[in-house]
Amino acid sequence: MTLPPPPLWPQAVAVARRDLLRERRRGEVTWVTLPFGAIALLLIPLAIGIDAPTLRRIGPGLNWIVVLLFGVLVTVRRTAVDGAADRDLAMRLGIDPAAVFIGRTMANAGLLLVFELVVGAAAVVLYDIELTRWPWLLAVIPAAALGLGLLGTLAGAIAAGQGGANLVPFLVAPLAIPLLLGATQALDAGLADGDGSLPWVLLMVLVDVIVAIVGVLTARPLQETR
Repeated sequence: MTLPPPPLWPQAVAVARRDLLRERRRGEVTWVTLPFGAIALLLIPLAIGIDAPTLRRIGPGLNWIVVLLFGVLVTVRRTAVDGAADRDLAMRLGIDPAAVFIGRTMANAGLLLVFELVVGAAAVVLYDIELTRWPWLLAVIPAAALGLGLLGTLAGAIAAGQGGANLVPFLVAPLAIPLLLGATQALDAGLADGDGSLPWVLLMVLVDVIVAIVGVLTARPLQETR
């Protein structure tokens, strides 16, 4: 008698836990990506000159560029790539490809959230950014982390079907433009008066929802092409 597979969400949680355990063992984000992201923020003032008003004005935008560029590295780390043996085992166990997509997105988004918080704190200190309207960050930061996690997971699935993860940055960067635009504009409006942040936050949420739907619907076809 064949037992039915477990529900979708327990499978997704198990996939996310596995990815996070792999990351904890290897420390690719903790010991490589995070330090380099902070160093990138530190080097920018050396390149453009230590002008406090200028850095304060452009600091939020520079922070999000660093988050985008190094966030891609979080999603394409080796611990997020399944080998042929892993994929075969998942198919034999009857794991839903949509659960794999959701679980991997959860792990990526969680790591990206930590990355954003650490790099954002460094940007506030280095660029002397005034967070007078900081409550908007409670919406912007998770939306950006989830969006990049979704895009990175989807791009990784597409690139795996094409035979390599080197395509992921080229897929994620242009698709992440609405997220980058929404994050910078929402933060700028929030730092100014807070009245214009909501439309940009809603744009980020809309991007997240669309990519999530596309990722879940294409999970099985993409798995079959590998």
